[in-house]
Amino acid sequence: MSTQLQSPFDAVSGNVAAGFEPVREQFAANFLRTDHCREVGAALSVFQGERCVVDLWGGHADAARVHPWRKDTLLNVYSTTKGIVATCIALLVDRGVLRYEDTVASVWPEFAQNGKQHVTLAQVLSHQAGLPAFEDPTTVSDLYDWHARCAALARQKTRWTPGEKTAYHPITYGYLAGEIVRRASGRSVGEFLQQELAIPLEADFFIGLEPALDRRVAATLAPKNMIDPSALPPIEETRLSVTNPLLHPQAANTAEWRRAELPALNGHASAEGIARIYAMLANGGSFQRRRLLSPATIVRMTRVLSDRMDLTLGMPANWAAGVVLNSTTTFFGPNPQAYGHSGWGGSFGCADPDRQLAIGYVCNQMGPDLVGDVRARELCATIYRCL
Repeated sequence: MSTQLQSPFDAVSGNVAAGFEPVREQFAANFLRTDHCREVGAALSVFQGERCVVDLWGGHADAARVHPWRKDTLLNVYSTTKGIVATCIALLVDRGVLRYEDTVASVWPEFAQNGKQHVTLAQVLSHQAGLPAFEDPTTVSDLYDWHARCAALARQKTRWTPGEKTAYHPITYGYLAGEIVRRASGRSVGEFLQQELAIPLEADFFIGLEPALDRRVAATLAPKNMIDPSALPPIEETRLSVTNPLLHPQAANTAEWRRAELPALNGHASAEGIARIYAMLANGGSFQRRRLLSPATIVRMTRVLSDRMDLTLGMPANWAAGVVLNSTTTFFGPNPQAYGHSGWGGSFGCADPDRQLAIGYVCNQMGPDLVGDVRARELCATIYRCL
């Protein structure tokens, strides 16, 4: 049985730099919320330049509130993974292995089936490729068969002429982008991420989790007021995109989910791990004496490729090459040039190149909103007020 907090600060460990005390107060206050977003366990990490100005964690890693959240606790961060996968592709672009204007079929020849020979990497990364869902009936277990899922997408016909419409690809993005990485590098996206991004930056971010790391993983807790995606108004362009398969948060707590590489869904990260990767981007490709990207490649990665209505999200979105710019969302504070990616339940990572600011946030009590978690918005707003 959990002990009643006497103060929100009872739940919080870590440090903030002078001037960022209101961020600690806002983070702590989330543990006493009276709505569906009351924290169970969470962590927040903020870098300005190469200086960590916020490093907070608190609460518990399990629903029973037995196991305390620790600095190195990992969490399944759902679609926050997509922005990290986009950074992997940016590394390959920076090295001249890929170009955003290349066709997918140039590195994945089987993808040219059914008239897809002209689909580009840029269209895949900006959700314009016309493959937002699997057409054949798909179960959660099917997602664990990488080659079968990639073969299914290679066979499919697009639902619209690529480049003419935009609809967020919730699940299929991972196989499309991940197979591009695999074909171009000769390594799975999880291996590439570790060797070329996570280890050099000392960032805890994994796609495909080793059993030895299970002890560090917090349980994913379903939203208290869960939206039924199957009840959303269906349109042809987005049909089945969130229901084939229909995901339930409990799947993220299974060994099968953790072992698989699901580059749109199952990145496991700490808040600091997310923030360290975005800090590299916010600092022009260099972080703590390691240069991973050129500033020119980051400019290309974050150039808007689609600014129309996103048919899946039901709102305009400024999609770049795997990240969304803040200019139509204000998810990531007030700067329209900030960019990043959020995940189902509330986690997110973002970079503000003007302020050299990077933020990573994770929370195991999932919020009810499909887009735009209130905790994330309030934390970002507070961080900016302290700058």
